[in-house]
Amino acid sequence: MDIKITYNWLLDYLETDADPYEIQKYLSLCGPSIDRVHKGEDDYVFDIEVTTNRIDMASVFGIAQEAQAILPQFGKKAVLKYNPLDKYTFSSIQEQDELPLHLEIDSKLATRFTMAVIKGISIHPSEEIIRKRLTYCGINSINNVVDVSNYLMLSLGQPSHVFDYDRITEGVFKMRLSQKGEKIVTLDKKELTLPGNDIVMEDASGKLIDLCGVMGGLSSSVTENTKNVVLFVQTYDKRKIRRTSMTTAQRTIASTYFEKGLDENRVEHAFVYGIDLLLQQTGGLVASKLYDIYPTKNEPKHISVSLDDINRVMGVEVELKTVRDILSRLGFGVEERSENVLNVIVPTYRIQDIELKEDIIEEIARVWGYHNLPNNIQNTGYVKQPKEMEQLFSLQSKTKYTLKHYGFHESMNYSMISADLIKALGDNPDRYLKIKDAISAEIEYMRQSLFPSLLKNVKDNEGKSDSLNFFEIAKVYSPHENDLPDEKFMLALATNGSFYDLKGAIEVLARELNIQNIAFTTGSNRLFSSAQAEVWIDDKKFGDIGLLSAAIQEKLMIKQPVMIAELDFTVLMENYHLLPRYVAPNPFAAIKLDLTINDPKYSYQEMTVKAHEVTPFLKEIHVIDTFKNNITLRFLFNSSEKNLTEIEAKQALDQIKTIFS
Repeated sequence: MDIKITYNWLLDYLETDADPYEIQKYLSLCGPSIDRVHKGEDDYVFDIEVTTNRIDMASVFGIAQEAQAILPQFGKKAVLKYNPLDKYTFSSIQEQDELPLHLEIDSKLATRFTMAVIKGISIHPSEEIIRKRLTYCGINSINNVVDVSNYLMLSLGQPSHVFDYDRITEGVFKMRLSQKGEKIVTLDKKELTLPGNDIVMEDASGKLIDLCGVMGGLSSSVTENTKNVVLFVQTYDKRKIRRTSMTTAQRTIASTYFEKGLDENRVEHAFVYGIDLLLQQTGGLVASKLYDIYPTKNEPKHISVSLDDINRVMGVEVELKTVRDILSRLGFGVEERSENVLNVIVPTYRIQDIELKEDIIEEIARVWGYHNLPNNIQNTGYVKQPKEMEQLFSLQSKTKYTLKHYGFHESMNYSMISADLIKALGDNPDRYLKIKDAISAEIEYMRQSLFPSLLKNVKDNEGKSDSLNFFEIAKVYSPHENDLPDEKFMLALATNGSFYDLKGAIEVLARELNIQNIAFTTGSNRLFSSAQAEVWIDDKKFGDIGLLSAAIQEKLMIKQPVMIAELDFTVLMENYHLLPRYVAPNPFAAIKLDLTINDPKYSYQEMTVKAHEVTPFLKEIHVIDTFKNNITLRFLFNSSEKNLTEIEAKQALDQIKTIFS
């Protein structure tokens, strides 16, 4: 997340002798990355990258807190002039009960909610200093009321919203989840059709007035005629805000804050500061009770860490006084539990980020300066992967290498697919694991086969190449009631070539993996037409191969026939050998004889089995040609004890003929 703040705005909170470029250098070394410093007409603008886990830092005050901890490490003075978390509290506001206000919220949707009415306001341009600072930070100045909301967000990192009180029916605010298909016109004058399960606010008439956490409704917005306003400052369920923002394509600054998870305990201070700003900028007065709904209070976390732990991990000797000083400047409470053992009190705005004593040590190390840590390489030992994982990686690598050289392209798809894709293949989505609060209907169900994704790849690439050959190695997920799903690796292939092209690819893979006794028998998979087979290794089914049925091909709107196969990677792993088994060469000559069979009554696999049962001299059988209902086979005869005569070979072939006739 990127934010912009100005140097002079930072100095409202921080007393320092560091110039803008020193702040950029030192904070980038030990804290937030300040990518650029722009010199404006009368101020400097910092472009700052804030990591996702440090949303508490995404404000002027948040950067001031970081600077207070980091700059003294480089010999620079840095002290907070005042802490808004101490200054702005409910006790400083005199509430009234002149204008009615009624609020209904669901604590599962909003973890804390504050609200009040300000009456008798005057709408006009903001003070020059507010307009300039917002402009420097890339936000357009609208009027004194809207600007207060934006100024508050950049100051303390807490979004808020202001409504025109007189445009809210009966002063009623009711929070609920939206229904699929409901519509709202937002402040940017876009009409949005909601996907459902979005946090919204409605008034007494049932009109939607706010798409919570994302953007307010146009119908309740502040205009030049506004006289009374309602100020909201709140925190929401971050998952729902992100889902709404993504599914509606409304990526606002407010939603970026809310989806990171804001600290409920900072809401009070931001709310009171917001009221203070509104009273200053508009000349209004508080005209209602102060609503503060906070059912489950967020409490600080306590973590114990010893000086020995800190010195061991950092590899340097750090004094206890230095540790206490760094942590205190970062906002942590520090108590000495016993000699050289500290009880660190993690403030609520850091509990999402700080969970272990190692996190505490990391905070100390970064402020101390990673660049100051010694460059000693620690003694490490080789950690061997489990045998099964090593085998899996080796087999995957060999399989990918082989198929790529055979002309196939690897696909990497999401593990989730849509209900429409499942139905197109004639299956029921209810049989599949469904993702809760999926951000898109396209990735809603955990796939139980690789076929749907691979067929979608074929459809998406039709017309881009004459030859389409894809494969994927990935897990499929089969549900188990009241238990975790079964996860299994599968290999799927798809081509617009012939049945024999795909069958050949599987046979080449088997040969490269030194797998013996692979066989193809008659299959009955509902996804295929009559051109299909089951793939076996010895007595274990390995997978299915066939021509995609015309009905499914039509549903998926694929223009040309597609051959597909799905193979159980577990069976492959049980039977492969990275190195071929050594077989001593036969010193005696072999004899090859061909036989054409008209309208065979057995499958090729059955003929292979029966032929080997007839004579011990038969070593190999290969298909040479097929035409209509005829098949030509080549038989290789050999003996390990003597040179066979042609008469002996023909006698063996005659025996084979008798069982095929």
